[in-house]
Amino acid sequence: MNRLTRILIELALEEDLRDIGDLTSNYFVDSRHTSKGQIISRESAVISGSEVAAAVCDSVCKDLHFSIIASDGSAVEKGEVIAEISGPTQSILTAERTVLNFMQRLSGVATATRRYVEKISHTDAILLDTRKTTPGFRELEKNAVAHGGATNHRHGLYDAVMVKDNHLAANLSPVDLGERVRTLRSENPDLKIEVEADRIDQVEAFLKFPEIDVILLDNMTNDELRTAVEMRNQTDQGIRLEASGGVNLETIAGIAETGVDYISVGALTHSVRSIDLGLDLAM
Repeated sequence: MNRLTRILIELALEEDLRDIGDLTSNYFVDSRHTSKGQIISRESAVISGSEVAAAVCDSVCKDLHFSIIASDGSAVEKGEVIAEISGPTQSILTAERTVLNFMQRLSGVATATRRYVEKISHTDAILLDTRKTTPGFRELEKNAVAHGGATNHRHGLYDAVMVKDNHLAANLSPVDLGERVRTLRSENPDLKIEVEADRIDQVEAFLKFPEIDVILLDNMTNDELRTAVEMRNQTDQGIRLEASGGVNLETIAGIAETGVDYISVGALTHSVRSIDLGLDLAM
C-alpha cells in the first residue's frame, strides 16, 4: 500500500473522529465487550477493497482482526458474507463506516468493470481504464479495475507519454511530431508513447512513425475505426490502436468488433454506483 493510500485512510478517519473520537460507541457500548461483525453484500457484486479495509481496522485499533471471506475479484450474490471484523465492539463500530465507504466504492468500480469485460469477451479487445479517477483514490480504483478483469492504462503523467491535440497546439510554431517522437524514443527506449488522432488522415500520418506504440482513436465512428484497423493491418509497424470516447455498455461490443486492440473507458471510475454493503454484529 502506497503513501497516498495511507494518507487517505488517515484523512477518512480524521473527518469521522476529529480529536474527539466515536462519542456514541464510547458512551453506549461497554469497553470490555468483544464481538464479531460480518460484512454482507446486499446485492450481486464483484468485491474490491479488502486490503484498505484491513488497514482501516488496524489504524482504528491494533486488536481488531479483519478476515477476508470473499477475496478481491470474487463475484458474490446478495446475502453473502464477504468479510468479518472481530475484536473490541467499540472499535468495530468506530471502523464500520470508513471500512464500508471504501469497500462499497471500490466494489462498485470492480462490478462495473466486470460488466464491460463480459460485453467484449467474444473479441480480442482489451478493456482499459483512464486517469479519470477520484482524487487520491487512483491506486485503489485502478486496483478495483484490475479486480473487475480489465487492464490499467498509465497511472499518471510520469509513466507514459500521451500526445493530444492540446499538446501540439500549445506551441508558437508547428511541431515536427516525427522528430519529437524519435528524440523521445532514443532518450527513453522503454517508455510507452501514444498519440491521439481524431481524423483518419492523422492515423495515416502517425502510422509512418514506428517509434509510436499506440494511436488513440478519439470519438471515431465504428466505420472509421474499421478503416483505421485496415490501414494499420497493411503496415508492419506493430502499432496498436485504442478506441476512446462515447463508450458505454450498449456501444462497447460494436466497438470491440471493429478489431481495435484496446478500448479505454473513463466511466469505469468516474460514473459508478457504490455497492450496497452492510455490517451486522454477531454478539
